[in-house]
Amino acid sequence: MIYLAIGFPPAAKSCAYRMRETANQFINQGWDVTVVTIAQESWERDSGVDLTLLEQVDPRIEIVELPLVREDLETDIRLYSEDRALNPNGWVTRLRRRQMEPFPEPNFGEWREDLEQAVLRVHREHPADLLLASCVPYVNLAAAWKLWEEAKVPYAVDFRDGWSIDVIDGVEAFSRDSAEGRWEQKILDNALSLWVVNDPIAEHYRTRYPEIADRVHVVRNGYDADSSPGKAHRADPEAGLAFGYLGTVNFTVPHLETVLNAWRAAREKEPLLANATFEVRGHIGNGSGREANRHAEVLKQAEPDGVRFGGPAAKAEVASIYARWDAMVLILIGGRYVTSGKVYEYMATGLPIVSAHVVEHDASNVLRGHPLWTGAVGIDEEGLTESFIKAAHMAVETSDEVHAEAMAHADQFTREALMTAAVKNLIEDFNALKAERTDTADAASPAETEIVAGGPSL
Repeated sequence: MIYLAIGFPPAAKSCAYRMRETANQFINQGWDVTVVTIAQESWERDSGVDLTLLEQVDPRIEIVELPLVREDLETDIRLYSEDRALNPNGWVTRLRRRQMEPFPEPNFGEWREDLEQAVLRVHREHPADLLLASCVPYVNLAAAWKLWEEAKVPYAVDFRDGWSIDVIDGVEAFSRDSAEGRWEQKILDNALSLWVVNDPIAEHYRTRYPEIADRVHVVRNGYDADSSPGKAHRADPEAGLAFGYLGTVNFTVPHLETVLNAWRAAREKEPLLANATFEVRGHIGNGSGREANRHAEVLKQAEPDGVRFGGPAAKAEVASIYARWDAMVLILIGGRYVTSGKVYEYMATGLPIVSAHVVEHDASNVLRGHPLWTGAVGIDEEGLTESFIKAAHMAVETSDEVHAEAMAHADQFTREALMTAAVKNLIEDFNALKAERTDTADAASPAETEIVAGGPSL
């Protein structure tokens, strides 16, 4: 299998966990896997790298790294052209226009030819039976289509959050007759399978393309079992309760300020929180804006309220970080079309969870039934203040049995279990297609065999 997985370890991206488990599960099912991604140096310019992510990548996986980079994230001004140095905004505008010409996607469209040639080269050296394209970037779809056109290698697509749905605002991202819409239609018409991370996104695609409804599958992100502390927790209010957020800081500044204002009010109101701390861990921004933006300033200003920004966390540190916290703060963007992979990991800690997201959020559906969830109150300062207070009492008063029940609620969402089932289902679809090709070829006349055997009949 050729796996187009830009964001594969050691990229410090949330998608890296899903990609790693997907590739590992194909190996476990007896497949050879070649991952096509971009070089580590490219991620050092972008969101960074986490070399500990490589520790659990099956050594049998072949990784092909392409020297593709985002020009706009270059921070060495000595490498700037005169045009970029004198007119940076105009330079970016022209760059975006140029990037959209080969493929309708800003930032990545110009990667099309390199990706196409890469999969053709891999296929020539080690013929592929299947290609799986993980998006973003969506330009991966062009490479999947190229291999389909040239060699009729069947492909599946892992959209995760979807392309034609704006999961943040919950609206159509582009029309069906747009350049993006035509690409999506063409790709999905011929795809063996389409994976998305939750039911609302799946429903969007089943409604938009009813002819492929039976090929749309919900493959949730889940969590890695080794990220859970895996034990009952003892809070020590005398030492100061510790609240924490771990994840990418991709929410707006006003959203963050609302959470911090609620935290400040809760500390003033509730004695249990008087000496409590709130630690934020994760990536803030990329390129020249990494940890040098308004979010970082707001967190710095909140230090007198016990707020600390600890920077990104390596994958190998996650379980130990959770083990020293007493409650989790789940800050999420979007609504019913967004789940976030972190919600599963947070549940597995067995700790109280404060939800700082809109009420009608898919994370609310996942959390429903978790005994230590304070509930969804929206991005509302007064409601969040009460949620922080409620979580403080849960942290101190909850029994070991309830902590165990909270951790057990997450058992159904281990990434290994979810991806094992998804990969097995995709292999079954592939085998069914392979059998159909064989039957069709056997029934064809000698003159027709070469043509019919060259492509699937979906």
